[in-house]
Amino acid sequence: MSKNQELKKEIVSELTDKFNRAQSAVLVDYRGLNVEEVTEFRALARKANVDYKIYKNTMMRFAAKETGLEGLVEYLAGPSGIAFSYDDPVAAAKVVSDFAKTHKKMEIKAGMVDGKVLDQQGVNDLAELPSREVLVARVLGGLNAPITGFVNVLNGNIRGLAIALNQIKEQKEATA
Repeated sequence: MSKNQELKKEIVSELTDKFNRAQSAVLVDYRGLNVEEVTEFRALARKANVDYKIYKNTMMRFAAKETGLEGLVEYLAGPSGIAFSYDDPVAAAKVVSDFAKTHKKMEIKAGMVDGKVLDQQGVNDLAELPSREVLVARVLGGLNAPITGFVNVLNGNIRGLAIALNQIKEQKEATA
């Protein structure tokens, strides 16, 4: 096997591993972006813990087929970059979508979440979801609300009892 073939196998293996580990991925067409804009996007991606890289379409095709993501193959035409998110399923879509809103030259082609292929609209819908931290906070707030209400009811009953006992005491003192 030639050195070139070994290198290609390594790249496909790396991509396959990324597809398997990623909670989500977004495929973009970066054509028309200048170096400064690409550098700006990479910095935003890094800050959001998103792994962005440009691979050859043929390498991505092999990796997509190997991981059962054949639906991505149809989107692998023209220049393609891919953003992977390993921790937060919304992060990659949010970073790409936000950047594409201000840089019209970046186009979202497709995406993947938990092994399911999404079209462009699916990626945009995913980007509109709140982040994992916000969802966790909402759930905890929802769980905490009944407990807080219960405590307030108990406090109200105790407060009411204390007021009633105080009134009885005052009545007894007044009659004595």
